[in-house]
Amino acid sequence: MKKLSVMFSVLLLATLVLSACGSSSNGDTVVVAVENAYPPFNMIDEASGEAVGWDYDTVREICKRIGCTPEFKEAAWDGIFPAMQAGEFDWLADGVTLTAERAEIVDFSIPYVVVGQVLLTREGETNDLDAFKADAALLIGTQIGTTNEIVAKETFPDKEIQSYEDFGAAILALLANDIDGVVVDNVSASGFMDENEGLEISSQITSDEELAFVFPPGSDLVEKVNGALEEMMADGTLDEINAKWGLTD
Repeated sequence: MKKLSVMFSVLLLATLVLSACGSSSNGDTVVVAVENAYPPFNMIDEASGEAVGWDYDTVREICKRIGCTPEFKEAAWDGIFPAMQAGEFDWLADGVTLTAERAEIVDFSIPYVVVGQVLLTREGETNDLDAFKADAALLIGTQIGTTNEIVAKETFPDKEIQSYEDFGAAILALLANDIDGVVVDNVSASGFMDENEGLEISSQITSDEELAFVFPPGSDLVEKVNGALEEMMADGTLDEINAKWGLTD
């Protein structure tokens, strides 16, 4: 019995030591939802196969400052807000527009950038906003469940908007001539233009949407992330990341 007690004590001590060694020096792991289909915020680099983008760089920098380790998990946009409300993820980083309706079920960080909605079209076709409103044959696409979809329906009330699961599918439809324009924010429009030849922004639609990170209700990450964002704004780090990924001119 005494030997067993000694062995148990040794095993317990070893377990505690291993646990201490295995714990991250960067603190707790936080599960961060991303779409990986929304350049330049998050995407899969074709050359390397690696997940990259503004969200990855910014979240990692924030975690360095607040003491956490990000674990990025790919998630579909459709249903993401109920998932966040239920606490299935700790953090959503996906170029999310801050709205009063969404703020009723989830918590937001302070805004990190202001964007506008634009009309993305095939290059050289000169189909501007007025042309789309006048010509019933010109088809509009966007992503389902987004503020982009809301803007598209408000801007083109007489059209049946083609809403896709993600913007990647909408862009493919545009390139394939299945639709003639995509309503998307200006930052992501630039990202898709960088990735695909033959696209251009034909018209500006809105210019006042604030993007922010999303958290489950009552998350203690909100205050910490806000503090880190404010530091990054003050010391120029956020400007550097914004410039790298085209969030600023």
